[in-house]
Amino acid sequence: MSDIVDFHVHTSPSIVPRHHDDHEIGELLEAAGIGTYVLKAHEGTTAERAALAGGGAIGSIVLNSPVGGANPDAVEVAAQLGARIVWMPTISSETHKRNQQSKQLSAHHGVEFRTVEVCREERMLPQWVEVLDLVAARDLILASGHLSVDETVEVFRAARARGVQRLLVNHPLLDFLGWRDEHVDALVELGAYVEVGVLADLLDGDVEETATARLAHDYPRSLLVFGSDLGHVHYPDVQPGIGDWLNQAEQALGGTTVEQITILNGKELLS
Repeated sequence: MSDIVDFHVHTSPSIVPRHHDDHEIGELLEAAGIGTYVLKAHEGTTAERAALAGGGAIGSIVLNSPVGGANPDAVEVAAQLGARIVWMPTISSETHKRNQQSKQLSAHHGVEFRTVEVCREERMLPQWVEVLDLVAARDLILASGHLSVDETVEVFRAARARGVQRLLVNHPLLDFLGWRDEHVDALVELGAYVEVGVLADLLDGDVEETATARLAHDYPRSLLVFGSDLGHVHYPDVQPGIGDWLNQAEQALGGTTVEQITILNGKELLS
C-alpha cells in the first residue's frame, strides 16, 4: 500500500529522544507507504521544518506553554508558513498534567511544561475564541491533542459555532482521556474525524481487540484517519511499526477499509 496519509509523526530536534530527524524521516516513511505526513512537535511549530524537509511533509503547531498557549499570533504565523494542523495543548493540558505518571504517558516523563488551561467548569475559556476564529479563517484542522474527551467535545462545539470545518480527535481510547460511549454521538454530530494508529494500539493494551478495531466498530469508518504517533526511541521505528500495524488492521478490517482509513479519509480531511 502506498500514498498513505499519516497525521502524527514525531522527529528531532526535540527535547524528547527521537529515532530520526526531519531530513531522515521522509525517505523512511515513503518506503513504508506514507505519501503525506504531518510533523508534530510538543515544543511548538514545525511549519518551517516541514518547508525545509519538503516532499510530503506538512507543518503544524502545538499550543503548549512554549508558544504561549492560546496565542493567535503564533497560529497566524504558523499558518502563513504552511502549517495545516493546530493542536490543542498536549503536555501542557490539565488532563496530561493530572495523569503524567501514567504508563501511557511514559514517553513524556521528566518533561515539564506550564499548564495551559482550556476549559473551566465545563466551559471553554474566552481566550480561545480568537484561536478558533483563525483556524476557521485559514481553514485549518483543529486537533484535540491531550484534552480530555469531555473537553474536546466542548471545544469542538465552540469551534463549529465559530466556523471551523475540520476537526480531529487524537488517540481517544487512551485511558487518561476518559472516552465514554456517549461521546460517539456527540463527535459524529460534529463531523469530527478520529485518529487510529500504531502507538495508540500499542498503548491500549487490549490483547483481544485493538483500539483501531474497536473504533472501527463503534465509529463511522468514513471518519477514521491514520496517525502513527511514532518517533519516540522507546517505541517501534517506522518499520516495522507501520508495516506490522497495516498487516494487523487488514486482517481485522479488510484491505478496503484500511485503504479508506489510511488514504481516502486522510486526503478528504486535508483537501
